[in-house]
Amino acid sequence: MSRRGLAATLALAAALALGACGRTQQPESRPVAVPPDATCHVCGMILERFPGPKGEAYVDAAQRPLFFCSTLELLVWLRQPDVAARVRGAWVHDMGGAAWERPDDARWVRAEEAWYVAGHALPGAMGPTLASFARRADAERFAREHGGEVLRYGQITLELLGSLRPPPGAGGGPPPTSP
Repeated sequence: MSRRGLAATLALAAALALGACGRTQQPESRPVAVPPDATCHVCGMILERFPGPKGEAYVDAAQRPLFFCSTLELLVWLRQPDVAARVRGAWVHDMGGAAWERPDDARWVRAEEAWYVAGHALPGAMGPTLASFARRADAERFAREHGGEVLRYGQITLELLGSLRPPPGAGGGPPPTSP
């Protein structure tokens, strides 16, 4: 290798090394089972007491996820401008084949890859929520049985999410299920 080639290689290596200064390796984010005492990052409700799909998200260098009592709460939180840059991974329950009352903690899908059904009749922790699925066919089947519209992550806006929430003072969601 010529001196010029060696100098260019060393300069590139130095630039890459300097670019990495101050950055720490982010731990990989994977969904975990929701602990029985887990509370919602947004509202503080105990997740286990309520039906419907839940969510979780890893932010910054956190080793454990934040938990959310419903997909609605997670999606509203994810749409906040100060949140997006901090999120390493967000997950929702895959309700394909799961009981609405007790989502299966072994079945998760990345929030941005899920299929959602908005406007269906089944309640979540805070009232209306979005049903989440790993497969489009499961979302379409759910929409035929319970109503609602099948959507992708990119189609879900704060305006849509706001339209699903009950008006202030109208009360929350369904009564808690027994633990």
